[in-house]
Amino acid sequence: MSARRWVFVLALVLGACSSSDKPKPTPLEAVAQQLPTRVVWSQKMGATPLPLAALARGGQFIVAAGDGGVAAYRAADGSTVWSGSVGAPLSAGVGSDGRFAAVVTRDNQLVLLDQGAPKWREQLVSRVATAPLVAGERVFVMGVDRAIEAYDTLDGRKLWRLARPGDALTLAQPGVLAAYKNTLLAGQGPRLAAIDPLRGSLQWELPLAAPRGTNEVERLADLVGPMLRVGDMVCARAFQNAVGCADVERASLLWSKNIGGTAAVGGDDSLVVGADANDRITAWRPGSGEVAWTSERLLHRDLSGAALWGRAVVFGDFEGQLHFFDRETGHPLARLATDGSAIIGTPVVEGGTLLVQTRSGGLFAIRE
Repeated sequence: MSARRWVFVLALVLGACSSSDKPKPTPLEAVAQQLPTRVVWSQKMGATPLPLAALARGGQFIVAAGDGGVAAYRAADGSTVWSGSVGAPLSAGVGSDGRFAAVVTRDNQLVLLDQGAPKWREQLVSRVATAPLVAGERVFVMGVDRAIEAYDTLDGRKLWRLARPGDALTLAQPGVLAAYKNTLLAGQGPRLAAIDPLRGSLQWELPLAAPRGTNEVERLADLVGPMLRVGDMVCARAFQNAVGCADVERASLLWSKNIGGTAAVGGDDSLVVGADANDRITAWRPGSGEVAWTSERLLHRDLSGAALWGRAVVFGDFEGQLHFFDRETGHPLARLATDGSAIIGTPVVEGGTLLVQTRSGGLFAIRE
């Protein structure tokens, strides 16, 4: 099935999810502010309807907007390090190694920027929803057809392409594309694949979930990005299917839990956290998958991906509210409003500063 037809199928699925039959969001309860939270700086970029991924690199936040704007801000004070534009709407978020930044436009152009100035453009065959990865003087791109390509950062020369047979349907939302030591990790359906970044050859693959369902749509279980990595452990959600963690050094599955959901999980070496399809929040112990706590306080509030920030677990919702939970107990610690539009993607942390991006283009940096 073509990528274009798959976009149509995805629109039908999302349309059904947003129908009048959808449960009403849980009303917010009063929260006693037990955690000091304050917006220390904010910036405004273009409106961003897609869940574009922001990055934290070397004391900076690197962010892209739906209209093609890309910028780097100092995490400490929000001052602009550089900014630029690719001159076209984006289909995927930004990837960066701290100097070079790469994005993909809706007309399938891969654009590399050097300190905000476009350096080169290459036309891609497949639509892209996953942010490119910039590492080792290469730019890696994964299409919605799961084909992966590598380009030279200096001149845009294509180095290799890895295309593998797969399912008829694939997921047109951000997937998994990340670096682990000298290995490229990529989501290939519900499987985590390890790829040689120099040659584009497959080294091994490991299923994090077992697809379930009676038809192709129900059996969709693509890994959802951004992936959580802590040392040799990586964890990811399989779309509407499961949450799993693996030891990538040994290429072995640690655990997998059948739990639906569409947003990325977050965590660290002591906790993995995510919200399911009904926005029920669950925290697991990384080594065993044992449930540490659950919370149903934010059901049906279209939660963002999860982030851990100090002693708090953080989620954003469809009204631009940020919710802070105690990482040990799951009890509410604080709530903070932004600009009233939905928090998109997953909050990111750099040097104690938490950054969130809203659908209307607001960037809000929070500290205690």
